[in-house]
Amino acid sequence: MNINTQPIPARLQYLIDQQQQHLLSRGLKGIEKESLRISADGMISQTDHPAALGSALTHPHITTDYSEALLEFITPPFVDVRDSLSYLTDIHQYVYEHLNNEMLLTTSMPCGINGDESIRIAEYGSSNIGKMKHVYRVGLWHRYGRTMQAIAGIHFNYSVPEALWPLLHRHSGSPLALEQFIADAYFGLIRNFLRQGWLILYLFGASPAICKSFFKSRPHLMRQFDEFDRYTLYHPYATSLRMSDIGYKSKNQADLKIDYNSLNGYVGSLGKAIETPYPEYEKIGVKTDDEYHQLNANILQIENEFYSIIRPKQIANSGEKPTLALKRRGVRYVEIRSLDLDLFNPIGIDDDKCRFLEAFLLHCLLQDSPPLADEERPINNFNQLTVAHEGRRPGVELLNGGRKVVLKEWAEKILRAMEPICEILDSQNPDRPYSRALAQQQKLVANPDLTPSARILAAMAQNRQPFGRYGLDTSAEHRLFFKNRKLSTDINRQFDEMALMSHSKQQEIEANNHLDFDQFLHNYFDQK
Repeated sequence: MNINTQPIPARLQYLIDQQQQHLLSRGLKGIEKESLRISADGMISQTDHPAALGSALTHPHITTDYSEALLEFITPPFVDVRDSLSYLTDIHQYVYEHLNNEMLLTTSMPCGINGDESIRIAEYGSSNIGKMKHVYRVGLWHRYGRTMQAIAGIHFNYSVPEALWPLLHRHSGSPLALEQFIADAYFGLIRNFLRQGWLILYLFGASPAICKSFFKSRPHLMRQFDEFDRYTLYHPYATSLRMSDIGYKSKNQADLKIDYNSLNGYVGSLGKAIETPYPEYEKIGVKTDDEYHQLNANILQIENEFYSIIRPKQIANSGEKPTLALKRRGVRYVEIRSLDLDLFNPIGIDDDKCRFLEAFLLHCLLQDSPPLADEERPINNFNQLTVAHEGRRPGVELLNGGRKVVLKEWAEKILRAMEPICEILDSQNPDRPYSRALAQQQKLVANPDLTPSARILAAMAQNRQPFGRYGLDTSAEHRLFFKNRKLSTDINRQFDEMALMSHSKQQEIEANNHLDFDQFLHNYFDQK
């Protein structure tokens, strides 16, 4: 293995010197994937979450996100990402066997919507926790509109190999306890991802166009786009409009200064946003008679309202605030939130992307990561928005360390730096899947026409199809893919049992619902 042809970060060199570099491959990978249920004519479903899939409140792997029609699939974490993808495929297969005439929309940006009122807010039953989830979504409606919440994406969850931490701790010479060192190292990874994560939008962005119907509730936003055809708006060099300021980049949160330099700083700054009143939201009001309009009138209702391309995560106990889970038990994994659905794959993501993401996250972990200065925040935001809107434009420039750099040159440098990591991850596999995945992305940097966003626009032009029709046709193709397959009897039985158990668990929660909702909310936000 000739890994010394590239500059080696000190942390990685230490692992090599100790002959422990094989530990890099033991990280856990999980996937969360959202998809809108749509009818055969391409319109967003108005039906209830299918009871056969289980309870959206309590099912561990099949739930809903913002809308009753926005399904969310969650895999367990696995060491081998092929197991994660296999589990995600099984979920899709099981869901399709209970969807009747509906389909899963393959695009991240929704087309079959007719204004905010066409999007049903998800329901979770009569329990306090179910009501809280619903009221939170009602609050999002009043704050941002429902349309934005119908956007779908993929989250890639990654946990650094546990056996790696004592070695990295020893190498650092840090006087911190191991748990604190782990938290600091995760936040170092996060800061590097914030600086370089624009690359994910360039490589995997698959939302270069938008149906005009998306803007029915916000028509003023249409002026910033070119017209592809009478039904479609776009930017010629866009990669991921989902990740732009008409998608998940919210102006309401633009001034938030969330601290990514330490766990305590992160928890404290996020907690402050949840406790600080916001005049615009105070005008909405929290409650009229017995009807809640939002959970509170603060900058953020809860932690999940803050959108970031990456989040530190800890598994929260039932009813436990996520920030408290982090404070009490540290960081368990990171959640990457900037992936569009891949229209060219029936489950929205493939092996190459997952392997690249794993190697990229290790690259972010092993590189030096200085504290994030206040002046870096607008720079990182500028880079992300630039790539989202025009990342494929020839000669497009980003900002790196206060100076302009050509995107292509910076991307090439990052990918070269990943080569030693990919070689290590491949060391036990003669097929070299990580190096193959990296080489594939190097081709996309060399030729922007190979990116998913460019391929989508090219196919739309060749077929003379608006974005909505193209998305509907690919959705139908993927539906046929799953209709022609069958789950094994054992796996089908496992999902049937999970569905039944989830309904029983929801009934149990509702039967033990002894507090009134006002008191429940007070107790939830009063947790220390």
